[in-house]
Amino acid sequence: MEIIFLGTSSGTPTKRRNVSGAAIRKANAKAWYLVDCGEGTQHRLLETNLTLKNLQAICITHIHGDHCYGLPGLLASMAMQGRTEPVSLIGPKQVHDFIEGVIKSTELWLNFEIRFLDVEEQLSEGLQGVDLNIDAVRLSHRVPSFAYVFTEQASARKLDVDKLKSAGIPSGPIWGKIQSESRVLLQDGREIESDDFLLPPDRARRIIIAGDNDTPELLVPVITDVDVLVHEATYTQDQLERIGPGPQHSSAKRVAEFAESHQLPNLVLTHFSPRYDAGSTSGQSLSDIENEANAVYSGHLFLANDLECYNLKKNGVLSKKE
Repeated sequence: MEIIFLGTSSGTPTKRRNVSGAAIRKANAKAWYLVDCGEGTQHRLLETNLTLKNLQAICITHIHGDHCYGLPGLLASMAMQGRTEPVSLIGPKQVHDFIEGVIKSTELWLNFEIRFLDVEEQLSEGLQGVDLNIDAVRLSHRVPSFAYVFTEQASARKLDVDKLKSAGIPSGPIWGKIQSESRVLLQDGREIESDDFLLPPDRARRIIIAGDNDTPELLVPVITDVDVLVHEATYTQDQLERIGPGPQHSSAKRVAEFAESHQLPNLVLTHFSPRYDAGSTSGQSLSDIENEANAVYSGHLFLANDLECYNLKKNGVLSKKE
């Protein structure tokens, strides 16, 4: 599975960072999914091999502009490129109202259907994509905000070739039947249980991409067997305490402590305040975010940058693609 970051700044863009957006897909697959669509997202997409034709679903975590102001332009570009297939749009009801207002006021004509799914209603049902399943959990922010959980769909179990050969079952069409049918009658008259000749299924990998949230503990109901958590770390803890609880964001320390307490193997921090960006006059830098998280978290820690791609291997190891 791959995560491609299209924007990693909070509130406003910087010279190095766009506002929020991330793409997720099975490695090298054509089908992909978008989480948040801040202004300028489609410009970032032009620097990837992702195409709007193959976009399966757009998941908006919340209605704040740095997470959705790029959505009207993205939809317009999809139409101008000739897309006709429906696209799922998942998010709070305010997102639907926002898009409907833009469509009406700007006379935006779309030659494809937007299938809007209210995330509040989808919480108990989830969404089955082409190759990933999507679930959601509510977070804590100034407006309704959500995290999306992406779980890969089960793939066909592989044949235990050594066992087939030991049992004297020659290769050929019969092997295909063993993969697709529960019981198979062999040419020599033996009836076998297919399950006896299949390797154990691969464990389904799971990735959480969270929206703005000041209470990481709200992720507990969906944290089981999660391989990667992508979570905002807008501030360091001392900066968060100076600002106060009003913005309802998380600090690097708060998120890292949560990840450590639940033994999450991979943590990717994003949505950084522009005060930490290179060239800022605040006297603070991303190393402050990194050092604070590393002080309490023993897993694999990453600080996301725009256009970085991360690959989650089948063994659960997350690495940055060069």
